[in-house]
Amino acid sequence: MAVKKAQMMPTFSYEGIDRKGIKLKGELPARNMALAKVTLRKQGITIKTIREKRKNILEGLMKKKVSTLDITIFTRQLATMMKAGVPLVQSFEIVAEGLENPSMREVVLGIKGEVEGGNTFAGALRKYPQYFDNLFCSLVESGEQSGALETMLDRVAIYKEKSELLKQKIKKAMKYPIAVIVVALVVTIILMVKVVPVFQELFSSFGADLPAFTKMVVNMSEWMQKYWFILIIAIGAIISSFLEAKKRSKKFRDFLDKAALKAPIFGDLVYKAIIARYSRTLATTFAAGVPLIDALESTAGATNNCVYEEAVLKIRDDVATGQQLQFAMRVTNKFPSMAVQMVAIGEESGALDSMLDKVATHFENEVDNAVDGLTSMMEPLIMAVLGVLVGGLVIAMYLPIFQMGSVV
Repeated sequence: MAVKKAQMMPTFSYEGIDRKGIKLKGELPARNMALAKVTLRKQGITIKTIREKRKNILEGLMKKKVSTLDITIFTRQLATMMKAGVPLVQSFEIVAEGLENPSMREVVLGIKGEVEGGNTFAGALRKYPQYFDNLFCSLVESGEQSGALETMLDRVAIYKEKSELLKQKIKKAMKYPIAVIVVALVVTIILMVKVVPVFQELFSSFGADLPAFTKMVVNMSEWMQKYWFILIIAIGAIISSFLEAKKRSKKFRDFLDKAALKAPIFGDLVYKAIIARYSRTLATTFAAGVPLIDALESTAGATNNCVYEEAVLKIRDDVATGQQLQFAMRVTNKFPSMAVQMVAIGEESGALDSMLDKVATHFENEVDNAVDGLTSMMEPLIMAVLGVLVGGLVIAMYLPIFQMGSVV
């Protein structure tokens, strides 16, 4: 219900005069008209007119979604404001004014309204679980309870920035080959539907038998001209079925997670990214004063892989029985020896968070290098694929002409 209330919170347009007599006009999200009036009065605004803003259906459909990058920018800006000594509620106002995404601005103003209404910052964030996960809320709550919210927000901002950077690096590695392959397929389809029929008409005037390879391409072209809509429907059905299965089936998601680790080219990149996420999340939560067992529970979900989620939960259970973290990690056989040894040094020296931070930095750099290496390695492979697809079609079309030339 909390999620629904947060999403359905109405917005009120108002006009008024502040304490200095300056006319003001703006919008304010609030649960109801009475709460909106109370909030404005607290800000020293004398209300002249206030009304609920009607929702435009088309505007709602066209509204830009709140991304993880929006959350990262919000966290960094809020941390900077708090560090500069700006009060929390005023920080929300300043940050909201500078946001380009209207949906994110709405979320920030909604959080501001909750805090002004007497809720804690962490409690206000929990009204938006689709944007702020349990880890984020727990760290903010820890900062509020310890009286060091600005320090904690800075740590959360660094964590979000590092996580977002890691995600972007992985996306960069995936996007380039996928984009080139899609373009290659589109070009191939255009050649098959538009170019091959022109050659087919030319060949029919020869009255001679076509080479087997050319016949195969011509037959494929004829099929695509007649049943192109079936091909499009089939591709659409495969993509939508894949996305739906990924969304609804845990078994399918687990299968994809395991397959990703065993993939011949991307497997090593995925593995390093998981180790980096594990180390970064555990370092951030442990440094925030969260008990190790609770920190491991939060870290399990942050790995984004079922194999490592199970491994981290096993580590948590072993640590709960009195085992050291390094031994528990070693038993799983899922972590590199370098990470285990650094954790061992951290436990012995009492600087576990610092050592985990170093492990995270090391593997983030490894991911960066792996992405660069993968991109340079994929370029010749992609060129070869393009050569086979496009070059194969060109050869198939010119084979009959070459044969005629040899006969003459």
